[in-house]
Amino acid sequence: MADGYVTPLHQPLLHESGLKHVTGEAKYVDDFPAPPGMLVAQVVGAPVARGRLRGVDSSEARQVPGVHAVLTARDVPGDNQVGPVIHDEELLASAEIHFLGQAVALVVGESYEACRAGAAKVKVDVEPLPAVLTIEEAIAQDSWLADPHTLLRGDPDAALARAAVRFQGEVVTGGQDHFYLETHCTLALPEEGDSLKLYCSTQHPSEVQAIVAHVLHWHRHQIVVEVPRMGGGFGGKETQSANYAAFASLAALKTGRPVKVWLNRDQDMLWTGKRHPFLTRFDVGFSADGTLLALDAQLYSNGGFSNDLTRAITDRALFHSDNGYFLPDVRLVGRPARTNLPSNTAFRGFGGPQGMAVIEDIISRFCERTGLDPVEVRRRNFYGAAPRNLTPYHQVVDDNRLPRIFDELLASSDYARRSAEVAAFNQGQVHARRGLALTPVKFGISFTTSFLNQAGALLVVYADGSAQLNHGGTEMGQGLHTKMLAICAHELGLRPSRIRAMNTATDKVPNTSATAASSGSDLNGQAVKQACEVVRERLRPIAAGLLDAPADEVRFADGRALAQGREVPLEQVTQAAYFAQVSLSATGYYRTPDISYDKAKGRGKPFHYFAYGAAVSEVELSGLTGEWRLRRVDILHDVGRSLAPTIDRGQVEGGFIQGMGWLTNEELRFDERGWLRTHSPDTYKIPALGDAPEDFRVTLLADAAQHDVIHGSKAVGEPPLMLALSVVAALRAAVAAFGPPGREVKLPMPCTPEALLFAVEAQRAP
Repeated sequence: MADGYVTPLHQPLLHESGLKHVTGEAKYVDDFPAPPGMLVAQVVGAPVARGRLRGVDSSEARQVPGVHAVLTARDVPGDNQVGPVIHDEELLASAEIHFLGQAVALVVGESYEACRAGAAKVKVDVEPLPAVLTIEEAIAQDSWLADPHTLLRGDPDAALARAAVRFQGEVVTGGQDHFYLETHCTLALPEEGDSLKLYCSTQHPSEVQAIVAHVLHWHRHQIVVEVPRMGGGFGGKETQSANYAAFASLAALKTGRPVKVWLNRDQDMLWTGKRHPFLTRFDVGFSADGTLLALDAQLYSNGGFSNDLTRAITDRALFHSDNGYFLPDVRLVGRPARTNLPSNTAFRGFGGPQGMAVIEDIISRFCERTGLDPVEVRRRNFYGAAPRNLTPYHQVVDDNRLPRIFDELLASSDYARRSAEVAAFNQGQVHARRGLALTPVKFGISFTTSFLNQAGALLVVYADGSAQLNHGGTEMGQGLHTKMLAICAHELGLRPSRIRAMNTATDKVPNTSATAASSGSDLNGQAVKQACEVVRERLRPIAAGLLDAPADEVRFADGRALAQGREVPLEQVTQAAYFAQVSLSATGYYRTPDISYDKAKGRGKPFHYFAYGAAVSEVELSGLTGEWRLRRVDILHDVGRSLAPTIDRGQVEGGFIQGMGWLTNEELRFDERGWLRTHSPDTYKIPALGDAPEDFRVTLLADAAQHDVIHGSKAVGEPPLMLALSVVAALRAAVAAFGPPGREVKLPMPCTPEALLFAVEAQRAP
């Protein structure tokens, strides 16, 4: 602080692009002016979900006016593979068809109208084969993407045998479309000397660079990928943006002209992967007082036709099947099923929500069977002191904040009084019931693939005291650039108005990890901090000379260098540094320490730390229609010492609503051919303003700085989504109130009005 100046760090901040968003000034890839000679492209999809590709006849399509090329697998000069981890996904199908709509050809033309006309003329000859479309069919036909992954501790079979309360069941969670506002888009610009510049809407520019290089049989230095900003990503642009970047790049290489590939909403929903549906079969045992004794669960994920990130997503579901609860004797087995659907992919939470849904559903069922208080059962099973502090994968939980969060939230939400009011309301109603529920969240932060936990930054300071900041994270609306600017301003003592966050680009920061796993601020923030420290320490002796003071007494704040009651403008310091031939640019680098996991042993420390939170949700349900409304939500969430509280609060609110959509009204329906029937907003319902709670109270946990994370903060992107499990628990409580005590609620997820109505009727049945 200098003369009352407060650093922007830890303060309420406006989103750095917020005004640009609402005025239309913010530019996305499709907003860029079309370069001279630009062409566009249209994918030609396979007509069946599974089959042998006997041939593709594009002769008539090539004659359509405005069509410049029709490309097939034979036209790929390099590796015809876009699988990000395991190379099991062809860019253009060469011999086999694995899902309905799989790309078999690419029509390149002057306009989308010409491309569509050309695509209609392409003749695809396929010998149909029986398709596998559901997890149940995959299990029956032994159709898998990988071997099982098992976490085992103790003797769950013996513990189950002696449990006072033991029951079995299934938990089904559906998929979810990312429904980002900006669909997939890439503009490929040929440049001199066999090189390409790609403007791409992607969360992972380095992976796009790598995959395009493989497809073109080039080296990565020939390709620059730049991300201006994204209109949302949610994981859907972590791997699958590379497919469309590769289409644009291949077309640009073959035609020698700029090419843009853009998907309309229907195409985006039909061709891209979703959140993984899961089927879990469990056997669980409790003591009479509600203590969890043992769990034996098999988690099956629907990966679609290729691996994509399915193995890691299934692993994270296993890692989060405990949520915040200690499981003394446990066997968790995860296995990804191969089906003839588009390859499912990363989605906010990355398997964690599906794993947490299982244990929360189990606890709700136990309480419905026994009549015990769900709040107390949940509290009783929290992680605690040793030996009750070890996860099923043997990581120690040494920073558990759930007991504190539960106590504070029970008080601030006035839970006891409202619970009594809900009970009184239900006694006086015939066709309506209310439900109230409190559920916790414990979410591990880090990429579970250890080497991905790294980031870089490049800081450029000019002689006039202004700066450009480059880092490896991508901005998709989540406010990452806002936080990085705050860190940079804090470390350099620069005013934020003198710092510009540059577009993320592979020629500025190489070999970056995806902006995913809630790690954007943790990783890139540390790299930015390090780069700033290097430049700041170079400036310190220059400032000391100008101030005639010892270097160790110099500090920087509010665009000034200060020492011993004297000050000089920072631009005077940077100008002097330039004349003194002192470098004013620096790179920063960070890798997360102490992350490791042995999959064969099922043991390790896959997470740097855990983020915690809890939510109280109150619903009112109609027993006549199954319709419901969310009356009130109280959230207390742990973000450490927030880098930017306004940004973090928005992430908590948005994550909760998106999670609620997944769990209640977003339903993917495929027909018997494997065709997605819900591929537009008229049939696929994301939450609208009217679905938000009437009373929405979000509080960030106070006095919660986290050790060994950038400025005491914690990740916030994914954990809040799981707070929405409180809505399902509240709906289950409302359904249960329609029937006699002791009857387990039969309610699948998503809890659509139809599903809720059937559940109410089952509760009311004799």
